[in-house]
Amino acid sequence: MSFATLGLSPALLEALSSTGINSPTPIQVGAIAPAVQGRDVLGSAQTGSGKTLAFALPVLQHLLHAQKTTQAPLALVLVPTRELATQVGAVMQSLAQSLTPRVRVSVVFGGVSINPQMMALRGGTHVVVATPGRLLDLVAHNALSLAHIEQLVLDEADRMLDLGFADELASILALLPPKRQNLFFSATLDAGVQALAQGLLHSPERVDTNQADQHPVRITQRAILVDTNRRHTLLRHLMATHDWPQVLVFVATKYAAEIAADKLRKVGIQAEPFHGELSQGKRSQVLMDFKALRLRVVVATDLAARGLDIAGLAAVVNYDLPRSTQDYTHRIGRTGRFDTEGTALSLVSPASAAHWRLIDKRHGLALALETVVGFEAQEEVLQASADGGIKGRRPSKKDRLRAQAAALGESSQTAPVDPKN
Repeated sequence: MSFATLGLSPALLEALSSTGINSPTPIQVGAIAPAVQGRDVLGSAQTGSGKTLAFALPVLQHLLHAQKTTQAPLALVLVPTRELATQVGAVMQSLAQSLTPRVRVSVVFGGVSINPQMMALRGGTHVVVATPGRLLDLVAHNALSLAHIEQLVLDEADRMLDLGFADELASILALLPPKRQNLFFSATLDAGVQALAQGLLHSPERVDTNQADQHPVRITQRAILVDTNRRHTLLRHLMATHDWPQVLVFVATKYAAEIAADKLRKVGIQAEPFHGELSQGKRSQVLMDFKALRLRVVVATDLAARGLDIAGLAAVVNYDLPRSTQDYTHRIGRTGRFDTEGTALSLVSPASAAHWRLIDKRHGLALALETVVGFEAQEEVLQASADGGIKGRRPSKKDRLRAQAAALGESSQTAPVDPKN
């Protein structure tokens, strides 16, 4: 199938062709046509499957035909992290630059001075790609109005229901006009996202390509049993054995990221931490150095599990297992992207073996716990607890997410947008 069959305008097809993208992915095939027709969409697909284009193209298509009688934005794309905002904005700006009439795309996020962003918005814009907190700041400073929004996109919708975003999302929804098109996309559709969709989406087209996008051959997944205090030495051994040019290492905390990166630097390995307490300038520099191959290792918290696109990343290592089983999907999705091969390796301590078995079961992996000669575990393997042994998970979490999502949806009833308006 080609993009030409999905109802896109010749101008957008030409913009796509200039980027070298010729064939749509499954999520794009399923989502673009109904979105172009003005329908709400609830889309789910694995990371690296092309979700950004699945909503960017319908948004730009609508704006090509929209009556731009105001300088206020007509489309809003909400994302959970600064890095994802930058990535999505770059894709949309690249496609929009050759369109006639002109479509202006603005990217705003926190961690940097608000003044340049306010100045940039003075000339008006058509699309705003934003993190929730900074968007509300700009509205509070009267630099931005959401009164004319015709399309709302939630990218990584499940993250928007995290405790840190739920209140901000509710505030944003209250500022939007009730009649609009909604496009929700996520790698996972948990209970919270389902409840949010039920409250906000109007007869949505549901597109779930997770099974089609699993690509088990692209990502080689392994799990190694090792004592907690020997993980660092094993990591260095694996890097030397496999000669990975670059590795993204996930840890549980900001402190652990700093310590692990420092240990690697002390043995001559170019490494830097990446977490939420770094300044935006430092975060951008780390990613720039990583993409330019000036860094071999980035040690990151789950901040890097979404919106981080490193071309040809050889390996992802779960130094600490993710607290949520769903975050495993997002972490390993940083490698094996766009038909390249990658390795996802989890270091499982005896104390975390029960949690690993749950991750393995939830994702249908059936991976045997390997051992590496010279690194055999000596600690006792703990048995799973009665509730399944989910580290950091409380039984009431799903109920809280459902309640939050239902509350968000109560005050915002939506209707589809006619793309010809």
